[in-house]
Amino acid sequence: MKAYIYCILAFIIFYVGCQSQATEADIEKWKAEIMQVEKDFNDMAQEEGLVKAFEFYAAEDGVIRRQKKIIIGKAAIAQWYKGDVRPNETLTWKPTFVDVSQSGDMAYTYGDFVFTYPDSLGNPKINKGIFHTVWKRQPDGSWRFVWD
Repeated sequence: MKAYIYCILAFIIFYVGCQSQATEADIEKWKAEIMQVEKDFNDMAQEEGLVKAFEFYAAEDGVIRRQKKIIIGKAAIAQWYKGDVRPNETLTWKPTFVDVSQSGDMAYTYGDFVFTYPDSLGNPKINKGIFHTVWKRQPDGSWRFVWD
């Protein structure tokens, strides 16, 4: 009976030891992917507008918090941006930090943003702050945000 238990224990230790762990190179590769996705997201917002960028990069179950409201789902996020974005508003951002899970399926970023908008007289106003985004790898391998 002891031999049987030892065999089972040896098998478990062997099995756990053989489980693939992400290497530092994997982690760095995934971090670079996220930094590129953030850049592409920001570039799309500048070139094609906030509505299109947030709709494209939102996961189907993505969530945003805006004006003390929670907006849930890709379609609702797009609808919110269609109703809220006014002409001559811009939003730019750049992550200063990124981290990725050991499994490579979740990541988060944070960094600085600048929101520029015209006041009632048409003068530009600038709002600076810090953003936080949570990313999830999708079944097709792409990254989409689940929290922004």
